[in-house]
Amino acid sequence: MWEILQYEFMRNALAAGVLASVACGIIGVLIVVKKIVSISGGISHAAFGGIGLGYLMGFDPILGALFFALASALGMGVLRERTRLSEDAAVGILWVTGMSLGVIFIGLAPGYAPDLFSYLFGSILTVPFLDLVVMAALDIVILLVVFLLYEEFMAISFDESFATAAGVPVGRIYMVLLSLVALSVVVLIRIVGVILVIAMLTVPATIAWQFSHRLKEMMAISVLVSAIFTTEGLWLSYVFDLASGATIVLVSVATFVLSSALKSLFK
Repeated sequence: MWEILQYEFMRNALAAGVLASVACGIIGVLIVVKKIVSISGGISHAAFGGIGLGYLMGFDPILGALFFALASALGMGVLRERTRLSEDAAVGILWVTGMSLGVIFIGLAPGYAPDLFSYLFGSILTVPFLDLVVMAALDIVILLVVFLLYEEFMAISFDESFATAAGVPVGRIYMVLLSLVALSVVVLIRIVGVILVIAMLTVPATIAWQFSHRLKEMMAISVLVSAIFTTEGLWLSYVFDLASGATIVLVSVATFVLSSALKSLFK
């Protein structure tokens, strides 16, 4: 395996996988415990509108994805707080709106969108150094916010009614959580793409949930197994000439099935 590190693009890919593991490992646990997996999927697909806007206006599509992801996250939070619209309905509306805008923007953009496939399904092998810097910065923001608001996140994740009674500003903390989900989506887009983001946010966290119910332990396990998945998937994609993002996801799903079977067997 070590021979693949002689190539710069493989070293960048490995670094990108580790950085992505930090984001999806920590935020994924909050998503799974809070049971808002569908919302994370809606945010990731709504971010496609920003990718299309980037192609149309001529700037980095990742910046557009960041803007659309944050806007859709805050939009979902506002709809949840100020209307009687269900979360599922809000997710569906923003999901299809973002995807549709992305398709229209790309259709209006001059020329051909050469990297579109990589944004949809990921292209970890083409991650440049500048993207690594951006991913590291987003990871730092996520770690800092979770560290400062850990108790509040734990309260709203396990028992929102108790958190409200205890004086926790549930609405604002929930908006912050959705914003962190949006940042995590942007970190993961270059790794597994818009379509597969939800898998990396949920599978490692679900595996961690099988072995611990302590939030900090779950986060640590989730980050660790996510880093293993990305490394193993990257190596397998190199050896067998497979799509890297899809291989990483399949490795994680296969591990989940195996861990579930082993847990049932020992139980």
